Amino acid sequence: MTSAAHWFQGARPRTLGAAVSPVLVGTAVASRYGDVVWWRALFCLLLAVALQVGVNYANDYSDGVRGVDTQRRGPVRLTASGLAPAARVKRAAMLSFAVGGLLGIVLAVAVDWRLVLVGAASILAAALYSGGPKPYASSGLGEVMVLVFFGFVATCGSTYVHLERVPWLALGAAVPVGLLACAILLVNNLRDVDSDRDVGKRTLAVRVGKARTRVLYRASIVLSLLTVLVLAPTAPGTLLAVVAAPLAVPPLRIVASKVDPPSLVEALIATARLQLVFSALLAIGLAL
Repeated sequence: MTSAAHWFQGARPRTLGAAVSPVLVGTAVASRYGDVVWWRALFCLLLAVALQVGVNYANDYSDGVRGVDTQRRGPVRLTASGLAPAARVKRAAMLSFAVGGLLGIVLAVAVDWRLVLVGAASILAAALYSGGPKPYASSGLGEVMVLVFFGFVATCGSTYVHLERVPWLALGAAVPVGLLACAILLVNNLRDVDSDRDVGKRTLAVRVGKARTRVLYRASIVLSLLTVLVLAPTAPGTLLAVVAAPLAVPPLRIVASKVDPPSLVEALIATARLQLVFSALLAIGLAL
């Protein structure tokens, strides 16, 4: 029997800030231009978390049945470790996607039916990250899709459900949120470079190598902080997000100097913490 604790760990809760962050920022942008409908904000939050839990379980299932996860170090892998049958992990992913889809339909009915298309594309992108005949994670496109869906789609979508339009500020605010989500994935894939290469999973980190992955990781964090300076003339309160900059120092140091998986897991957790704190401060600054 798989315990509730195992299912909780399999959902990778320490990285769920990547789902929460764009909703906070997108909702804060909306508050600058009009009234925020709080039940819609709540549904956006639950939808984002449901989709990320779904992609985490789907990734666990797909990599487990492909034999990709057998030598990995990091969050618990339910399928590869044998803690849960593959079929049950797949059902958990489908249930998470179904919950997200239901929430999305409610929002679409209340706001705009075209949101159904956005939701369907998001679920499809989540399912095909490491699943399907040609997983795009193995094509080196994982970070691009994270920037698109955990950055632009989630942030701008969270603004749209209130305003029924997307101000330029929402697009600008989506950039640092998406870049920090990319940084989480980059350090995750840096940790798994050797095991991914051995099983033929050609992530971006495998394709460009460890040194360039470290450069991309640093660039993602530095650019996310610099973007705030670009936003400041339009929304001066966004400078509050710079207060989170010291949280970037520990993971940057680890990624620059460490190669062992436990240290890189620590860097991953620290990067996720940085994104959540940065986004919360950015949201407060936008709402001021």
